[in-house]
Amino acid sequence: MKPTPSRETLDAARQQQFLDVVDRNTAEARFHAQLDLTPFEGEAVQLAEARGRILAEDVQARVDVPAFDRSNVDGFAVQAEDTSGAMEESPRVLALNDEVVAPGNPPRSEVAPGTATTIATGAVIPRGADSVVMVEHTRVSDEGQLLVEHAVAPGDRITFAGTDIALGETVLRRGQLLTSREIGVLAAIGQNLVPVTRQPRIAIISTGDEIIPPGTSPRIGSVYDSNAHILASAVEELGGVPVALGVFGDDKKAIQEAVATGLACDMVVLSGGTSKGAGDLSYQVVSELPGPGIVAHGVALKPGKPICLAVSDRTPVVILPGFPTSAVFTFHEFVAPVIRAWAGRQETTPQTVTATLPMRVNSERGRTEYMLVSLSADEEQLSAYPMGKGSGSVTTFSGADGFLTIDAQTEFLEGGSVVEVQLLGSGLEAADLVVIGSHCVGLDYLLGRLQDQGFRVKSLYVGSNGGLAAAKRGECDCGGIHLLDPESGTYNLPFLDDSLTSVPGYTRMQGIVYRPGDARMACRDAETFLSRAIGDRSLRMVNRNAGSGTRILLDQLLKGERPPGFAMQVRSHNAVGAAITQERADWGLAIKPVADDYGLEFLPLQAEQFDLVVPVSRHHRPAVTALRELLERPDVKKDLKQMGFETID
Repeated sequence: MKPTPSRETLDAARQQQFLDVVDRNTAEARFHAQLDLTPFEGEAVQLAEARGRILAEDVQARVDVPAFDRSNVDGFAVQAEDTSGAMEESPRVLALNDEVVAPGNPPRSEVAPGTATTIATGAVIPRGADSVVMVEHTRVSDEGQLLVEHAVAPGDRITFAGTDIALGETVLRRGQLLTSREIGVLAAIGQNLVPVTRQPRIAIISTGDEIIPPGTSPRIGSVYDSNAHILASAVEELGGVPVALGVFGDDKKAIQEAVATGLACDMVVLSGGTSKGAGDLSYQVVSELPGPGIVAHGVALKPGKPICLAVSDRTPVVILPGFPTSAVFTFHEFVAPVIRAWAGRQETTPQTVTATLPMRVNSERGRTEYMLVSLSADEEQLSAYPMGKGSGSVTTFSGADGFLTIDAQTEFLEGGSVVEVQLLGSGLEAADLVVIGSHCVGLDYLLGRLQDQGFRVKSLYVGSNGGLAAAKRGECDCGGIHLLDPESGTYNLPFLDDSLTSVPGYTRMQGIVYRPGDARMACRDAETFLSRAIGDRSLRMVNRNAGSGTRILLDQLLKGERPPGFAMQVRSHNAVGAAITQERADWGLAIKPVADDYGLEFLPLQAEQFDLVVPVSRHHRPAVTALRELLERPDVKKDLKQMGFETID
């Protein structure tokens, strides 16, 4: 019997298309045409609150710094002429005045010719004195006279009033970012109230029934609201003030009220709800706001195509895509420049580096694509590895070093192409250990121990074959691999050539995993289980990606059979566990620690060897040596065993 879809299902299936997909520059031009991008007006804040703000006006000193002539050393205030010709063997003799001048106290008496006054560092120079003799260059006789053993010239060891800052001098200029250095200058001239540019207040609204705040219990289909926290932090970094209004489900009235509240701020940013589906409530709400209204809904970008840019009574309203990477990219493309301009912050020149793509990269013609990459270096060049986790990834930005821009008319970049990578941070910091290969929680533990020893570690997980290829090209210090050679039944070693060496790691038991309590699969024998799983078409498997060690083992077990779900290939043991736990699949192959983490039943099959492949040229690097030594330590072996791994003795 064929299913009969409801009217709501049909409406959603038909999908309302974007109003007008335009290129990036057109969208930005339309957006900026409706905005005043001059810096906001100034406001006065207390000195203690001024760090990180932008100075709104030039600041002139109302005092001299220092405000008086002061001594630079502990010693004696004298008239330089009285020290002429002084040497150790023939010191000049001066009478000591009955006074010690300390900082903060004005001198009581004048230094007359032939006399000296004891003075401390930072104290006011007495009248009559024109230099200071260091205490190290003097002696006091038993009769109480000062013996000067080193001649001085007028002005020696004195800082005169206004030498640092002169009365009326412009010490800081408008537009400067106030850091600890500038705060020190303001304090030195006694400036307690500081004129700074008002910070833009940015309302942040999260939408969608699936979005839940961090700290609440997750449910299947729910997504923690990471976007709001990413955006709030980005707003602060740009000099704005985030105003988080919370999470709102798919309720048009609730979203309308949230947007109305947000319009009291300088900008409203919504996250989520910009797809082309019929249920795009955020777009509906924004489309009903007073004009000039929506200026772009759909921009030829990847990621970030569904962004919506609008202005209501001079207040920009932006709907960012829901996927984190798309949201962050479009925020920095369209929202960040506006906040930066309002906050009075100058545009920064992006720092770029030249790198080589290690593999072919395909791109969608007609859309400018921003591809996040992780950089690794051999002795001669940088390599740019695409971060292929997709726009839904939360961790992509945190693991990326930069991004490359692929022109809208470019369909692909060949492996070996030289590209310009725009760095995401202020610079590229070299890692002590670059790891490219397969992921494992045991390897995560080892790298964490290296971090504890002070090594800077960078990891990029591209699978065993990717790690092997990167090691052969000399692009990493090591990589985790677990590749099974079908002919010999041996792990890893058959895949190495003369340019590589292996660091023995540990074994991890692979087995069949399934949900506890599923009567269809209740057996303790792997062979019987596989027979049932292959024969029962109601059972769905979750497969692993081609080329992985687990997939090779699976293919051997299935002997050419293709059970339901065979085509669903995932790239990690954790993805297998999640698919079975969420009942999108019924069984698959994974390692024992993952089965334990997901609360799944486990039928052991065979131990899998997880080793580290290292380029011979990098075998003796300090971080690689430290990693090898870690694997030999009894306490590390004990910890790995408790995690479900067996080390080689």
